[in-house]
Amino acid sequence: CLEELDRLLAMRFYDSILDLGTGTGVLAIAAAHLARQPVLATDIDPVATRTAAENARLNGVGPLVKTFTANGMEDRRFGEYGPFDLVIANILARPLMQMAKSIGAHCARTATLVLSGLRIEDGPRILFAYRCQGFHLVRSRQKGGWLTLTLVRGRMDA
Repeated sequence: CLEELDRLLAMRFYDSILDLGTGTGVLAIAAAHLARQPVLATDIDPVATRTAAENARLNGVGPLVKTFTANGMEDRRFGEYGPFDLVIANILARPLMQMAKSIGAHCARTATLVLSGLRIEDGPRILFAYRCQGFHLVRSRQKGGWLTLTLVRGRMDA
């Protein structure tokens, strides 16, 4: 996922970046370092969001990483920061599929999704869920038995 994030942020500027399921904040921190712009980092676990904020501070991007705790994408605060044109989600397949509609609703007309931390066998089901939201696969990478998918909506490049 870090390699894909590095590739995408080297190619273009994104207006609004979301790290969904941030955990310790590694991806949000990397995005903030690479893009030098604000990144929203959320998680369902309040310990994770506190840890991500502290890690961002320790890594010199504290002012760029905004964190909050939310259970899914239904929280009103997503509307305050979106729509997102880059969403990074390194979470399990089932929650990703369940949230496909709400993630799509908070994405810009032209948006890129990087979905990772996935088992290879979950790829087809995840792709189906996001195709129903107007996204299409532009890049797939397997490494060490894990899968990273890059999907876009509204354009063919990513």
